[in-house]
Amino acid sequence: MGDVGAAAGSRDRDVAGRARNARPRDGLGRPLPYGAQGVERQPEGVVRTPRETVAEAQALLDAGKPFHAHEVFEDAWKSGPESERTLWRGLAQLAVGLTHAARGNTTGGARLLRRGAGAIEEWAAERGDARPHGMDLAGLAGWARELAGRVERGAGPVDAGTEAPRLGS
Repeated sequence: MGDVGAAAGSRDRDVAGRARNARPRDGLGRPLPYGAQGVERQPEGVVRTPRETVAEAQALLDAGKPFHAHEVFEDAWKSGPESERTLWRGLAQLAVGLTHAARGNTTGGARLLRRGAGAIEEWAAERGDARPHGMDLAGLAGWARELAGRVERGAGPVDAGTEAPRLGS
């Protein structure tokens, strides 16, 4: 029984006492052993303008870090206006879909790419805005569906940096 308490007491926690996994991670967000050299993690809960969100996410996508880009989109989803939550959630799903495709998870990658494409298309149709914050939603949805098809046909694991989408033009 003492081991259970010791294990619980040694969990990674933030200043508020919430459980956090402090293990280092690679560029695709996979946990590495403690002590390994990992990629710096994105800070959580950062409030950015939509343009800052797009620019930071694009830089991370270009660097082959779609997992980290997903965290940037997730911050926008959680902190932005209710009217844009579906948009940012869909973009986060695209980034996670690319992450899974790069990890070699064919089923999960294709599913999330298609789910994200559907979410951003639905948002654009409901809002009548195909280019929010300079992003090309139709182009992103097309990219996601095309990549999902290639991944399902055996193209994976894909190179996340090479396959990264352009969010805008």
